[in-house]
Amino acid sequence: MSENPMRAIRIEKVTLNVGCGGDREKIEKAQKLLELLTGQKPIITLSRKRSTFGIAKGKPVGVKVTLRKKRAKEFFERVIKSRDNKIKQSEINGRHINIGIKEYIELPGIKYQHDIGMMGLNVTISLERPGFRVERRKVKKSKIGKNHNIYREDVIKWLEERGVKVV
Repeated sequence: MSENPMRAIRIEKVTLNVGCGGDREKIEKAQKLLELLTGQKPIITLSRKRSTFGIAKGKPVGVKVTLRKKRAKEFFERVIKSRDNKIKQSEINGRHINIGIKEYIELPGIKYQHDIGMMGLNVTISLERPGFRVERRKVKKSKIGKNHNIYREDVIKWLEERGVKVV
């Protein structure tokens, strides 16, 4: 008996984020970096409320870009290669995998750019099962069942099927 295709886990999206803390020059460099890594135009993220760090509401604080479908899978594979096919258990949070990259030159195929300098980024891989779209609808009573949720154990099993060692 084969496994139910609705239980298969897949990559929903990969989000790359660079926090800049309101520094205009660093935001411009981060935009160049994310465009270099993904080939997509990144967006500037704004602060949601006044912080204790002196950043007013609505001011730029970082840059992010979201990859989906084929681009997301390709970037996920690049990130895993850069980590020697290993992921820490602490980086898995429910249906998300959060990976911090200290320097962008750790990614395979990327060379140092003098105009960007050294910069790190956060990569978040969001996973889903077929049918998760139902939960995103605006209808009030649309919820997915508990059996359809993705838990840490499911993510670990999914990663190990792809040859990734969870440490």
